[in-house]
Amino acid sequence: MYQQRIHTVKNVSSSLTALLLPLAFLLGGCSQEEAQQQTAATPEVNFITTEVTPVANTVVLPGRLEAYRQAEVRARVAGVVTERLYQEGQEVSKGTPLFLINPELLNAARDQAAGELASAEANHANAQDKLERYKDLATDHSISDRDYKAAVSEELQAKAQVLTARAQLEKAKLDLGYSRVTSPINGRARRALVTEGALVGQDAPTPLTTVEQIDPIYVNFSQPASEVMALQRAIKNGAVQGKAKDSMQVRLVFPDGSEYSQSGKLFFSDMAVDSNTDTVAMRALFANPGHELLPGAYVQIRLEQAVNQHTVLVPRDALIRTAGGASVMVINQDNKVEAVEVQADNLQGKQWIVTAGLKGGERVIISNPGMLAPGTPVKPLKPQTAGKAAAEDADAGQAASH
Repeated sequence: MYQQRIHTVKNVSSSLTALLLPLAFLLGGCSQEEAQQQTAATPEVNFITTEVTPVANTVVLPGRLEAYRQAEVRARVAGVVTERLYQEGQEVSKGTPLFLINPELLNAARDQAAGELASAEANHANAQDKLERYKDLATDHSISDRDYKAAVSEELQAKAQVLTARAQLEKAKLDLGYSRVTSPINGRARRALVTEGALVGQDAPTPLTTVEQIDPIYVNFSQPASEVMALQRAIKNGAVQGKAKDSMQVRLVFPDGSEYSQSGKLFFSDMAVDSNTDTVAMRALFANPGHELLPGAYVQIRLEQAVNQHTVLVPRDALIRTAGGASVMVINQDNKVEAVEVQADNLQGKQWIVTAGLKGGERVIISNPGMLAPGTPVKPLKPQTAGKAAAEDADAGQAASH
């Protein structure tokens, strides 16, 4: 009886084992499949390893071109303009004739002054001769002292008349020379402001034209006083390394976005703040041999004022910007996503300049970082350099545009 019960239990155990073995295999297969799916679901990401890079602190400011030298040409004598002697827009040298004012009356005035000078010189010669004779007579008291003093006075008056007449002649010659209006400087003569037959210089010097020297050429611009003071504080605190005025690189950008081929130098920086605009006036000087830059045109100035030795460059698409600030997604030591807040206010080409938040050596995700939540496990792929990532970003943007 006892043996029969043992045999029955063994049969039941065998049956249960036969039923549980397939279930165990089935559960084991499910666990392995889930593990494979979980492994397959881990996203693969591209990343760059950041490096500390010195970057110039560059500001972009609006500016306006101004001629290096500008001279207003005016009529200095009264008369009628008889001829314009230059082509508008012509390059002229100092002393080049520009206008001719009728010289006939001025010639007559010169001749009249010459005649008056000759008369005065003759009167002076007579007065000198009389004075010489009166000297001898006054020695032996043949004439009174009163007559001698009168002769001395006459000679002095005649001499003064000679000087006056000579000055009038010089003035007449100058006026005659002013009838031929010349350029006071080297430069480009602009359009004429009067035509032939115009009466000029009657009541005041009449503007005739303007001559401008535009090689080199100035660019006037202003920087907000708050930025200037912030930069000075950063230099004083050692956050950035300041540049001397002579070593500051100044670049000029045209309205279409193209850049002028030659760099300029900072020529002047005011030591006071304009109370009306709260800005500091500055001026740069550019060479302009081809006269590509024209006075009055609006441009942009890129001014490198300092160098930040502790910056990190990251590709443009690696930065996530929200209302709360900017951040990048990095891969931590456990290969999980971690959000790091950064400060990035300026672009350098296709890369953001990060001035705070990164110290170098971080693995920054550059492939769809906005799609990854912090704490997500990821599979890092081959690291890239920041420059290569920026180039690929630019190529992808061009391909998308096409």
